[in-house]
Amino acid sequence: MSERSPLDAFKEVLSGAARAMTRDAEVEVSFTADTPHMAGKAIKVPTPGRNLPADQVALARGFADANALKLRHHNARVHATAAPSEAVARAVFDAVEQARVEAIGARSMEGVRANLNHALDLRLKSDSIRRARSADEVPLSTALALKVRERLTGQAIPKAAAEGVAMVDQWIEDKAGADLDALALAIDDQRAFQKLTGALLEHLNLVDADVPPDTEDPEEQDEGEDEDEQQEEGESGQEEAGDSDMNAEARSEDKGGETEEGETEYSDEFDADSEDGADDMGEDGMLPVRPNRPMSDLPPGFDYKPYTVKYDEIVSPEDLCDEDELLRLRGFLDQQLVSLQGAVTKLANRLQRRLMAQQSRSWDFDQEEGLLDAARLTRIVVDPTRSLSYKIERDTEFRDTVVTLLIDNSGSMRGRPISIAAISADIMARTLERCGVKTEILGFTTRAWKGGQSREQWLAAGRPPMPGRLNDLRHIVYKKADDPWRRARKNLGLMMREGLLKENIDGEALLWAHSRLIARPEERRILMVISDGAPVDDSTLSVNSGTYLERHLRQVIEWIENRSPVQLVAIGIGHDVTRYYRRAVTIMDAEQLGGTMVEQLAGLFDED
Repeated sequence: MSERSPLDAFKEVLSGAARAMTRDAEVEVSFTADTPHMAGKAIKVPTPGRNLPADQVALARGFADANALKLRHHNARVHATAAPSEAVARAVFDAVEQARVEAIGARSMEGVRANLNHALDLRLKSDSIRRARSADEVPLSTALALKVRERLTGQAIPKAAAEGVAMVDQWIEDKAGADLDALALAIDDQRAFQKLTGALLEHLNLVDADVPPDTEDPEEQDEGEDEDEQQEEGESGQEEAGDSDMNAEARSEDKGGETEEGETEYSDEFDADSEDGADDMGEDGMLPVRPNRPMSDLPPGFDYKPYTVKYDEIVSPEDLCDEDELLRLRGFLDQQLVSLQGAVTKLANRLQRRLMAQQSRSWDFDQEEGLLDAARLTRIVVDPTRSLSYKIERDTEFRDTVVTLLIDNSGSMRGRPISIAAISADIMARTLERCGVKTEILGFTTRAWKGGQSREQWLAAGRPPMPGRLNDLRHIVYKKADDPWRRARKNLGLMMREGLLKENIDGEALLWAHSRLIARPEERRILMVISDGAPVDDSTLSVNSGTYLERHLRQVIEWIENRSPVQLVAIGIGHDVTRYYRRAVTIMDAEQLGGTMVEQLAGLFDED
């Protein structure tokens, strides 16, 4: 038997440390050459070199420790309950919470502190706080997270970010210095900590003081849920009533694949697809924020524009990875969703029966020619002089139809949601093809995190004000309407690729999908949008109004719904899309996606 390699031994050490930190024997740490992330209890960290260089070892430990601390001390459900809806406020809220869980580990374990500091140094290398020239350009999420880290652990602001933090330091201290001091008193109580964070956001005018982010008492909201968790903990023999309940709940949330809460803020640091290296990484390494703003009227003169379309791309999966990689990713998708596929297939078969029923044939009887009508042969027996009776089969008119599935490929879809979206789209395409309905599958994301070459061009031009959309679009054609399902099947595996899912600009994606549908010859055209949130691109929102992308999306939806022959329907995963789309449904669990797609399509086909 061959000896274990140093990498294998190191991986076992990381896994053992993570299990000890989380007090969960099922936690596993593994290496990845792509984006480090956490899914459920699986933590993937950057692969160090074979010789285990000290810097790379410390980096891997930092990622593993940060994820383990979040599993141990973070309750995703409680966090989501109190999170504010505004984009900037939500980014700050998330960053401060991550600072809290890391501070707990840093205060009690010196080795963990060193590992986290090393990972922080790397993260700051790609953070826009280093490039800020004025207070307006400083990302508040990064600055406040570092200020909270300073208060909770006593560690100074890293040199790489010190100049940026100094630009907003006095403003933060004047408005919320007392709130920062109070946070240290509640570091071990997430609910109390988040209430103090809410007060901090109010004093910084990031949320409306009249409508606080925590409008209901989370204690009351989660009382029944916590009792269930405590019962489960008791049955499994765990004795730690307080923290164990919180951790079990958090792990349960992560296992369900809600990646916005289930991944640490480091999950997007390394991007295998990045074209500009570190500059494409997220400012604070967090997933895109999903604002939930109230419906508001569009201003009549609202004008949307991209700063440049030079770097936008419309690609096929073959352009992004080779065929072997696509086949491997497709195999991973199939393996991951074996149990789900059966349930969705049953629903798809139900849709097929409903569609075939609409194409049911009728007959014209008592014809002079055609097929002999056996049911009327008794007439000949009774009266041999009567002529034979024939019938002619007549097809019921079925409108020629094409369906486009437009799937949000943003970072917050990572994990279970994007997997289920891929397999559901695959099964829908196969089913509709059997019914003679052509199907197109499209995806939309951006080429970079928080601004790509478009933003670099804007910076080189001297930062002209109100530049418009400031990121490079990536629109993906997974399956063309005229392509058979068997030819496009492997392409859907691309959604499983690490580093693909970034930010989302929904308005332009809708226009793109709509323009492809309008060019089709079919009589009926259906566009189904699958998304888990509002449009988010930090590079655009940081230099335009905070509702710039959302207002454009509302404008596009209104135009399609009122002036276009295309039928538009949307499915929101954990996000209320009914406020945007006239015909929409919101699901809270990605597991419901397959059945919801079937019902929505069937409802459209049932319409006269």
